[in-house]
Amino acid sequence: MKKLLMASAAVALTAGTAFAGGHAKEVKLGVLFGFTGPIESLTPAMASGAELAMEEVTKSGKLLDSATVTSVRADTGCIDNGLATANAEKLLAEGINGLVGGDCSGVTGAILQNVAVPNGLVMISPSASSPGLSEMADNGLFFRTTPSDARQGQIMADILKERGVQSIALTYTNNDYGKGLADAIKSSYEAVGGEVTIVAAHEDGKGDYSAEVGALASAGGDVLVVAGYLDQGGLGIVQGALDTGAFDTFGLPDGMIGDALPNNIGPDLDGSFGQIAGSDSKGAEIYAELAKAAGFDGTAAYTAESYDAAALLMLAMQAANSKKPADYMGKVMDVANAPGEVINPGELGKALEILKAGGEINYEGATGVELIGPGESAGSYREIEVQDSKNVTLKFR
Repeated sequence: MKKLLMASAAVALTAGTAFAGGHAKEVKLGVLFGFTGPIESLTPAMASGAELAMEEVTKSGKLLDSATVTSVRADTGCIDNGLATANAEKLLAEGINGLVGGDCSGVTGAILQNVAVPNGLVMISPSASSPGLSEMADNGLFFRTTPSDARQGQIMADILKERGVQSIALTYTNNDYGKGLADAIKSSYEAVGGEVTIVAAHEDGKGDYSAEVGALASAGGDVLVVAGYLDQGGLGIVQGALDTGAFDTFGLPDGMIGDALPNNIGPDLDGSFGQIAGSDSKGAEIYAELAKAAGFDGTAAYTAESYDAAALLMLAMQAANSKKPADYMGKVMDVANAPGEVINPGELGKALEILKAGGEINYEGATGVELIGPGESAGSYREIEVQDSKNVTLKFR
């Protein structure tokens, strides 16, 4: 079912000086990710995914008045709200018409509250998964192509249960993402009969995690679940636990899934497991091939979601016949969901033609897009196990 946004949300928006008229020869999309910080190994491929969609649309020549789509990158630092907000303001000053981002949940909320809502900017995040974002006042401006961690908590609990894990120690990065995910994992795991021996926060950017590892070891558990980031705190916790013999198997939620972690840890990580948003749809296969031809890994974390986020922004503009956020914000849910002709990666030009002719599309894209509730992905997950120092997909859930 198509979801109609409240009319009052559109009425409350002001156009703002940053946004030009509906038809012009250039559309600018901000790409605001943590190119530095605790997930910096993931973001280059994410940006490439978003920009692949932009390149496809530009080459089609079918967006609005044959507009060229330009990517404008900026850094969130992932955990630095001040940097993320300042760079979002810079992107706005450069005249962006929509934003692919943020990435991590805390900075995404800060950008939404401090920049997007006051200025009427539409933003679609490919990776911000905190359940708290579902409840945040957004004036109908915020969407995400990744599911809420409320669902990820259920998925992790199911995997733990099926593997016969009786108890876990749980540590999380001390921010909105980590706390929301830890709460979801704890409640879901306990609901299926599991025991959580400890729930403890850790900070990113430290050089020594011996105190944190000591507390986790004292509490014990069959598996240590690390709801953190693979390039900083999460890596430090896992390495510290292995060095001391505190744990030898780890539960790895989405922020820990990426090639960098098994590359840095080595064979000692084999047998650990987890999950990340992902799809086994036809579109996922098509997208992986398109990305390979473009020179990057289309199966990497959140790159497919980034392609879909950029695509939805441009398709919504076409549906509204305008690049003004106040005009196209109400079209995002329309182009994302049935009814309409199914659109896969590589078919953005076709979709733009259909919309220009007044037709309807059902954009499924690279991740089987379906937006529900407050404009977030219904979502499926890839179950991962580390084998021979590589993340191997076992199945989809």
